[in-house]
Amino acid sequence: MKSGNPAFVAIDWGTSSFRGWLMTADGTPLAETRGHEGMLHCATTGFAPVLADHLARLGAARELPVLICGMAGARQGWIEAPYLHTPTRLDALHEGAQRVPTEGDVRILPGIAQADATTPDVMRGEETQLLGVTQADFTGLVCIPGTHSKWVGIEAGVVTSFSTYMTGELFSVIAQHSILKHAVLPDEGMTASDAFRDGLQRARRVPTRLTSALFGLRAAQLLGFQQQADGAARLSGLLIGTEIADAVAQHGTQHPVRLIGAGALGELYAAALQDADLNMTIVDAEQASQRGLAKSAIHLWGGQFS
Repeated sequence: MKSGNPAFVAIDWGTSSFRGWLMTADGTPLAETRGHEGMLHCATTGFAPVLADHLARLGAARELPVLICGMAGARQGWIEAPYLHTPTRLDALHEGAQRVPTEGDVRILPGIAQADATTPDVMRGEETQLLGVTQADFTGLVCIPGTHSKWVGIEAGVVTSFSTYMTGELFSVIAQHSILKHAVLPDEGMTASDAFRDGLQRARRVPTRLTSALFGLRAAQLLGFQQQADGAARLSGLLIGTEIADAVAQHGTQHPVRLIGAGALGELYAAALQDADLNMTIVDAEQASQRGLAKSAIHLWGGQFS
C-alpha cells in the first residue's frame, strides 16, 4: 500500500469520549471522527455499533485493521486488555494488545499497572500518549495533567514508576461541595495570573500545609485581604503547586520533563513547571495519542502496509 492511502484506523476511546483517525502507513491522519460515545455510553448501547458508525463516517474499508487505546480496554469496557506491569518498555505495548471477538481485526492496547502494595497505581490511555512523545532511549519525566494527573518516570524507554494525583477532581469537589464554594466564582476561566502564581508559591514553600492553606482562602476573603474573583486561580495554584512539589521531591529537577497538555489546563501546568525551574517541553495531548497509536499499529501490522 502506497503512502497516502488508508492503512489502519486509530481510536482513543475514553470514559466519555470517542476520537478516531483514518491513518496512512506512516501514521499520517487522513480523516477524523469524534463523539461522546465513551465507555459509559457503550455500557448500555454496546461497543460494536458505535465503532461501526464511526468507521462509516471515516469511510474506512472493512478490511482495515483497527487499534484502540483507552477505557474500551477496561474491565467494564468492551473486553479487558490486562495491564502490563512496571517496569515495562513503551515500545512493547503492542505485545499486550488484545483482539476483540468481532468482525475484522480490532485490537485494544493494554494499560500499565504499578503492582506495588506500598504505591499501587494504574493508567489506561496515558501509556499510549507516553509512547507517542518519547523515543526508545528517552530518560526523564512525563507530566500528563487532567482530572487525575500523572507523573511518569522513564529510563531509556522503560516506564519505571508513576504517580497519579487527583488534582483536577479535588478542584471540582472543593469548589462545588465545600465551604470554599463561597470563595470561588462559578465557571471562572483561569489563566496563569498573579493569584495563581501566589498559590503555587505558597504550596511549594510548605506543601504539607495544604489543608490549612485551603481554609486560608476563605479566611483571607472574609477579612478583606483577597478577592473572590481570584479564588479559583489561588485554589488551582495551591493544588497544582502541591502536586508539583511532591513530584519534585520524588524525582528532583535534573530530568527533562515532557508536558502532555492542551487548552487552559495545559497552559496552567506549563506556567507552573516553568515557575518550578523544570526543563520542560510541551507536546499536544491529541497528537501524543495519535503518534502512540501509530507506533503500535506499525509494530503490529507494518508488514502488511507495503
